[in-house]
Amino acid sequence: MASRLEEILKEREKKIETLKLMGIEPYPARSEKQAMNREVVDNFEKYEGREMVLAGRIMAWREHGKLIFGQIQDQSGRIQLFIRADTMDPTDKEKQTLGFEDLELLDIGDIIQASGQVVKTRTGEVSLQVKEIKLLTKSRLPLPDKWAGIVDPDEAFRKRYLDLLMDPEKMRRFERKARFWEVTRRFLKEKGFIEVETPVLESVTGGADAKPFVTHMNAIDQDFFLRISTELYQKRLIGAGYEKIYTIGPNFRNEGMDDEHLPEYYQCEWYWAYADYRDNMELVKELYRYIAKEVYGKTKFVSRGMEYDLAHEWTEIDYVEIIKEKLGIDIFKSTNEEMLAAVKKSGVVLTGAINRSRLIDNCWKIIRKTIAGPAYLINEPKFMSPLAKSRPENPELTERFHVIIAGSELGNGYTELNDPEDQRARFEEQQAQREAGDEEAQMLDTDFVEMLEYGMPPTSGWGHSERLFWFLEDISGREGVLFPPLRVKKA
Repeated sequence: MASRLEEILKEREKKIETLKLMGIEPYPARSEKQAMNREVVDNFEKYEGREMVLAGRIMAWREHGKLIFGQIQDQSGRIQLFIRADTMDPTDKEKQTLGFEDLELLDIGDIIQASGQVVKTRTGEVSLQVKEIKLLTKSRLPLPDKWAGIVDPDEAFRKRYLDLLMDPEKMRRFERKARFWEVTRRFLKEKGFIEVETPVLESVTGGADAKPFVTHMNAIDQDFFLRISTELYQKRLIGAGYEKIYTIGPNFRNEGMDDEHLPEYYQCEWYWAYADYRDNMELVKELYRYIAKEVYGKTKFVSRGMEYDLAHEWTEIDYVEIIKEKLGIDIFKSTNEEMLAAVKKSGVVLTGAINRSRLIDNCWKIIRKTIAGPAYLINEPKFMSPLAKSRPENPELTERFHVIIAGSELGNGYTELNDPEDQRARFEEQQAQREAGDEEAQMLDTDFVEMLEYGMPPTSGWGHSERLFWFLEDISGREGVLFPPLRVKKA
């Protein structure tokens, strides 16, 4: 016995054959669309009585004898179709339009072009009183249930086109994401920054503590890494004489995946010559407030159950002192065993190479989860900040800061290290950690050190990923990207 889906497929195949026999093309190349649906609905006074051509996907269809009420949906939203048998033109092969008597060949999910007059029905709903309908795309598969949608989250990510189609609010979310990056670019342009390009494939990768993806370039028979940051190439450009530059684009880190981390994600990163980390702290605060107002029209948000207001004062948290205060750990004097005990007491399970830097970082993360922010984390230690300049009054600490919001780090910046000997020594320390089994430790980049030997001016850099957008929306990373990575579905 055939399933309901098989029956639907046969019915739609039969309709396609009927259309072809009538001389109606089910997938024409030409179409017309004069306005977005919401533009007409929201500005009825402007369009009332006008003859318009609209287009979209049929999402609702109710037949009442010689009267049909339908709804078509485009990117902006829906508009009602008001179809009367006595006002529609008959089927016309030359014009490729369908008359009322042949509308039975249409299904929910089909994409059509409708021509007619903009009116309001007796119930007050803005509608297009249809005179002609042209089929633009005949759907072969039925849409998901309009109420339940796609129940399985992985299936929704896998078939994102249906997920977005059935949930207009998700469409709006990604329009806000586009605006999020648009206003970021506008802000930086107004501040005198220019957008630059840097390689995605790098022979030596760096700029962050992360495990890279490895690929092979056949043309020169050499392995390359997918970039984990644009930092080292942007600083080469600062060395070349550029003073305010930025990148927005994808980075790749071959690590775990959770609500705050994805192996592939977009990041904004900038470098500002003749500035220090204090200058950047002010610029970042101004940008975050600008994004909040331009994209959302507000500064108050709730993320991960925490309330915060970006318009409030941004407090400063001392890295060394907060760990000592909350956990009784002195990151310079406490033993690894004491730190491991503190981490285990909080229920954190560490895997892989466990070194002093990782223990300290996990001590901080225990505290960070309790901070709503907005706040700056400052005074991070030199041995955990291989690219940041040391503080003149205390060389064991660096001119580095993180932005803390809703228990997470939403960006990282510092005064850049430009002393080549100091940079080489820190790279060598990182390389030793890497050779000892820490796959996230940074690589020794001798070419970058050589650039510093020619001279790079005092500079401050900053980077924040799209995690900021995820938090402003209060969604997970997978919900915040259009096509998150998924295991291949087995047949």
